[in-house]
Amino acid sequence: MLIQDDPLGAFMRYPPVPVAHAEAGPLSGLTMGVKDLFEVAGYPTGCGNPAKLAGSSIAAKTAPVVQALLDAGADFVGKTITDELAFSLQGQNAHYGTPVNSAAPDRIPGGSSSGSASATAGGLVDFALGTDTGGSVRAPASYCGLFGLRPTHGRIDISGCMPLAPSYDTVGWFARDAGTFARVGDIVLGEDSAKLPDGWPVFLSDAFDLMIDEETRAAFLPVLAKAEAVIGETEHGRVAPRHIAPRGLADWLLVFRTTQASEIWDTHGAWIESHDPQFGPGVRDRFDWARRINRDETAKAQAWALRAKLRQHVRALAAARLLVLPTVPAIAPLCATPVSELEIFRDRALSILCIAGIGCLPQVNIPLATHHGAPLGLSIIGPAGSDRALVGLAGKIAAG
Repeated sequence: MLIQDDPLGAFMRYPPVPVAHAEAGPLSGLTMGVKDLFEVAGYPTGCGNPAKLAGSSIAAKTAPVVQALLDAGADFVGKTITDELAFSLQGQNAHYGTPVNSAAPDRIPGGSSSGSASATAGGLVDFALGTDTGGSVRAPASYCGLFGLRPTHGRIDISGCMPLAPSYDTVGWFARDAGTFARVGDIVLGEDSAKLPDGWPVFLSDAFDLMIDEETRAAFLPVLAKAEAVIGETEHGRVAPRHIAPRGLADWLLVFRTTQASEIWDTHGAWIESHDPQFGPGVRDRFDWARRINRDETAKAQAWALRAKLRQHVRALAAARLLVLPTVPAIAPLCATPVSELEIFRDRALSILCIAGIGCLPQVNIPLATHHGAPLGLSIIGPAGSDRALVGLAGKIAAG
């Protein structure tokens, strides 16, 4: 890493290699961290696991999205810690440690883009790149009190980055303030192909129903009022409630987990079986489940067919109305939470996070609420291709 000190444990301890950037540009003066899934010339790509790091060569080229940010003047200061092979939502790496959530130091930072969220929230960088397959930008953004975007799938070039589940993988980023968040979006997103829909937004009541308790839901009431003041009043004076999932979000979660797992094993199964890497608590179990589901052709076929129907359903909803929902079901769990309880919370969180993933839709986390002194993010999902407008809307809501 190139920064002088890392009190948060957010960065990989690689030998410092300067990375050239434009002296002038729209991001001049901003520092950035890069999740250790992306290739950066002069550095290995460890992907959060020592066996992956041992087999990694020093990159000769830099991933296109990173290079675009460098060409815009951003100053690279280091590669940030990720959960192992990006297959976690907690941010606790058994090999490299848990980056500190400076917004709530006794709580997890979220993953898998844990180091990027930690470094940004703690002021070590102005912004940081992450990836989001199942929620790995959105969840840490909520836990750490940051702006964070999962873009429309395929909107940002993800080449030069370790894949996890390609039909879900996206590039996202974190920033503490709306201005920096938008400046990065101007570089990586290009022009929108869709506008935000007119009319009142839709309150995803089944997503809010998954929040941990009534006290947590109550923390959102002033936040919803703030969002409504910017997005627009409904004809009833409140966000229009609606259930997005006629079959229930538990079914959506199963579709997401099955299709994601089948891709994950296609991507990493051969390497895992040939190298038998050591994985931390929970990670090994998830890869074992991915192995089993990948061999169940009937379950896979049913899940892929249902995903196509669910995708059509949610994309039609988002094309007509902005979708308002909690990013995750609660504030970040405590670091001392047992692994078994974290896994239960993870499934609850993924039941909400999978909505945008199944739809390949952009979702922005806005750091608006707090509960027990810890951040709690509100999300908005927009139509496919409306990413820059969604980023701009997030800034207006935060300022409002």
